[in-house]
Amino acid sequence: MTTARDLLASKPFGGVITVDPGATVRDACRLFRDRNIGSLVVFDGMTFGGIFTERDVVKRVVAEGRDPATTLVADVMTPKIVSVKPEDPIEVVEATMRRERIRHVVVGEGAGVVGIVSIGDVAARRAVEDRDRAEFLTEYVFGKA
Repeated sequence: MTTARDLLASKPFGGVITVDPGATVRDACRLFRDRNIGSLVVFDGMTFGGIFTERDVVKRVVAEGRDPATTLVADVMTPKIVSVKPEDPIEVVEATMRRERIRHVVVGEGAGVVGIVSIGDVAARRAVEDRDRAEFLTEYVFGKA
């Protein structure tokens, strides 16, 4: 059974990339680009204040005509952090994303953050599982080649 921890382990970088709430949206977007990611945990050095995603940029910056060079992450981030536990199965991760209508979920342990799982991570794992299942069934029905 695939867990949130397994999804994190399959990522090239399983750590948490954070952004200060006082950073500009432009600086956060550069982190998105440079790290090839779509979300950042907002962390002021003491507490987790929210999550900042590409969707926040579209909805709260671009669509509202704000200047990314002067708009602060704190002003446009999503303050609600939706999280799952590392031991939660992939079905719980998927159901949480679907229920909350989000594309990124924080994997938390205790008071800390272990990582972030995206809908792309879930889809990639599901594709591997589907391929493996199809190969197994093909071998079962037709025998090994």
